[in-house]
Amino acid sequence: MTGRDDPAEVAELADRIAEAVTGCAVVAGLTGAPGGPVATYLPGRTVSGVAVRSGEVEVCVIARYGVPLLEAAAQVRQAVAPLVPDQVVDVVIGDIALTEAEQDRAGGP
Repeated sequence: MTGRDDPAEVAELADRIAEAVTGCAVVAGLTGAPGGPVATYLPGRTVSGVAVRSGEVEVCVIARYGVPLLEAAAQVRQAVAPLVPDQVVDVVIGDIALTEAEQDRAGGP
C-alpha cells in the first residue's frame, strides 16, 4: 500500500484523493481503467478510480471533452500531489465525457 499498515489511514487517504480529483473542473468523474481495475480495496468497500500503492498513487479519470488531455492530467496531478508528497502520481484518462451539445451533434444519447 503506502507504507501505512492502518486500513483506516489508507481509506482516509483514498477518499481525500477521490475528493480532490473529482473537484477538478476538467474531471467528469472517476472510473476503473480500461484493461484492468484501478481501485483501492478496503474492508467492506472499494474506492474505484484511485489505487493507493507503496510509493505511488494511480488515478483513473473521465476527462471533460474539449480539454487537452495533457492539461487534464497535469491538473489532476497538481490536485493530488499535496496529499502524497514524495510519491509518484500516475494519471490515466479512461474515458472522455461529452457535453450535452457535443452529444446532440454526434447524435448520441
